[in-house]
Amino acid sequence: MSDAPSIANAPFSLKEITSEGIKPEEYEEILRRLGRHPNRAELGMFGVMWSEHCCYKNSRPLLKNFPTTGDRILVGPGENAGVVDMGDGLHLAFKIESHNHPSAVEPFQGAATGVGGILRDIFTMGARPIAVLNSLRFGDLEDAKTRRLFSGVVSGISHYGNCVGVPTVGGEVYFDRAYSGNPLVNAMAIGLMETPEIVKSGANGIGNPVLYVGSTTGRDGMGGASFASAELTDESMDDRPAVQVGDPFLEKSLIEACLEAFKTGAVVAAQDMGAAGITCSTSEMAAKGGVGIELDLDKIPVRETGMVPYEYLLSESQERMLFVAHKGREQELIDIFHRWGLHAVVAGTVIAEPIVRILFKGETAAEIPATALADNTPIYHRELPPEPPQYAQTAWKWSESDLPPCTAEGITIDGKSLTWNDVLLTLLDTPSIASKRWVYRQYDHQVQNNTVLMPGGSDAAIVRLRPQLPTPHSPLPTPSKGVAATVDCNPRYVYLHPYEGAKMAVAEAARNLSCVGAEPLAVTDNLNFGSPEKPIGYWQLAEACRGLAEACKEFSTPVTGGNVSLYNETLDAEGNPQAIYPTPVVGMVGLVPDLTRIAGQGWQSAGDPAGLRAAVPDRIYLLGILPHSSLPTPHSLTLGGSEYLATLHQTIAGLPPVVDFDLECKVQAACRTGIQQGWVRSAHDCAEGGLAVALSECCIAGKRGADIEIASGSSVRWDHLLFAEGGARIIVSIAPDQVESWESYLKQHLDGYWQAIGQVNQTGGGLRVVTDDNLELINLPVEQISDRWNDAIERRLEQD
Repeated sequence: MSDAPSIANAPFSLKEITSEGIKPEEYEEILRRLGRHPNRAELGMFGVMWSEHCCYKNSRPLLKNFPTTGDRILVGPGENAGVVDMGDGLHLAFKIESHNHPSAVEPFQGAATGVGGILRDIFTMGARPIAVLNSLRFGDLEDAKTRRLFSGVVSGISHYGNCVGVPTVGGEVYFDRAYSGNPLVNAMAIGLMETPEIVKSGANGIGNPVLYVGSTTGRDGMGGASFASAELTDESMDDRPAVQVGDPFLEKSLIEACLEAFKTGAVVAAQDMGAAGITCSTSEMAAKGGVGIELDLDKIPVRETGMVPYEYLLSESQERMLFVAHKGREQELIDIFHRWGLHAVVAGTVIAEPIVRILFKGETAAEIPATALADNTPIYHRELPPEPPQYAQTAWKWSESDLPPCTAEGITIDGKSLTWNDVLLTLLDTPSIASKRWVYRQYDHQVQNNTVLMPGGSDAAIVRLRPQLPTPHSPLPTPSKGVAATVDCNPRYVYLHPYEGAKMAVAEAARNLSCVGAEPLAVTDNLNFGSPEKPIGYWQLAEACRGLAEACKEFSTPVTGGNVSLYNETLDAEGNPQAIYPTPVVGMVGLVPDLTRIAGQGWQSAGDPAGLRAAVPDRIYLLGILPHSSLPTPHSLTLGGSEYLATLHQTIAGLPPVVDFDLECKVQAACRTGIQQGWVRSAHDCAEGGLAVALSECCIAGKRGADIEIASGSSVRWDHLLFAEGGARIIVSIAPDQVESWESYLKQHLDGYWQAIGQVNQTGGGLRVVTDDNLELINLPVEQISDRWNDAIERRLEQD
């Protein structure tokens, strides 16, 4: 019995085992799977494949509750990307992925290779990438380290996207001290299918050749999947080799070569070599096909000498793919890749025995059952704490009565008197709310000539769906059809109440799509959380997943896949682990049936452009919950968790808004209908900063002022009227000759949940907000609010 393999007689020290990300009990499980001790290469293979990044061992039980099927879903979770049917023979692939830890230690390459990786997920399916979005989180922009990370990440994204020729069309950027040591870099990509059949990743056909194509293999990116599944520490800077180095020009060639190869019909299956490189691609392709793969490392093109199997198998060198080809057609594929200046070699074979067998210098370097690496991996079913954590219970006790009293003139905070003009300008100067012009000006958002709405002027991006080559078996697409896309999450809401905050993330994504006239279709999500091994971390993750699942069902937006990024924690000033705010980013796509009927957020020109009649200003309406409304609804506007509370009062507390699904659906449907009927000329949802900030953004985007009148009620605070946040609220403007039709529709479909609140200023002017009893709350020139909003980020970056 003493000779039986156990961790006690392992050929590795406990430190060596845990350095691979393997727990002692997991090592014992490896022994049960193999019946022997693994060698060094095999230990590394288990380490990366049993990491949270690859096998979702803490999150998989929670992800099973997501809705994943629907009438338009062609490919759901489990492949390189999800695919939805856009009609007219158009199929759209899309997915989101994170590159958080690499970006923390090497921001430029970490972000750049994050873009490269998500693009490969798209074209591996047979789709041409047509757009990229990003969701970014950083610490306080007053901090020099944050400014360095921020600048490096944006430079990396722009470098890779611009060079590869895919437009970066939208995204979001938040700044909060919670992300000081652990920024979040999430990249979403969208592609339009070019191949008649969707390319899958499951290997099949015993004896079929396995091709390695693309770039060479080196030591860069060693163990990146394990690195992404561990908490960042002061020693993480030593993990720079775990950050990959990308080549966007080579990736451009790889896109063209792969799409050409797929169209030949000679490719059986394809897999990107992303996280865990050769280990992941061989094991996942074998497991999905119920077969095995034998691969000879001596055949792999390398860029460095003296590499050993461990290094080959854990390298995450970029721009590499693994193909299974039909036997006898491998040279046809090799010739294509050589014409594009890329490597392509037959490096292995599909075998009947369901194992991954790795050969090196004529010997077997590793041999592991494919399912032991790919799907039959450790799963942890954790218990929720018996009650919410103390920090949340304490935060929930906060109420608006805890704030200092205020008047129609303003409020006194810490002895300083502020008018509501002052408060609004302060919020517009907050980096999370302010213009992201400095960011998106570095991106080529018009390459490919299909970007319909430019960044900064709409609630969601719109890209024209124009296939390169219409397939013979499908009808010609509608020329004016497009896809709208957005990424959304208010992490402060999720921190205060993960269940409600996650629901709101889905609701806001759907609302943003509706504001440009798109019908929400499907979701890809990126779950960025702290350690699930800690009760607070697991409570946040489980409750957020519950909220996401419920909201996606309510909005009929199935989840087609995504990414889980856990262990996003760093050490605070006292050396204690500090998790980021839980941040479940929701990437959502929607269908724009007619590109001639869309809306941005800016007011449009008033009056008759032909000068045939007197100018009459557009009317402005607020749809959804009204600040003073007494109508019954479980969804109340609140200052809890608001930007106003955090920025002006330095307080993170309260309960975030509760989503009223019925009202959300009605408000969003009204907005979409108004746009499609040609009644609505602009639309913008009320999000961070509340009504006053949303109105300001409409003024800035349209370069016109607005005269607004709101009912004050008798018991509502002035700051609540102006800055309370909540869902199901959209500001729209209507051409004067469409008012009668518009109001008739609202009375029938949105009775009680709409109000005419003002008109666009004909002469430019400014934003003026008064109450129904003529108390002036805000009066600011558009130029002043625009300057404050536009310059906030640049002004902070100039400190360097």
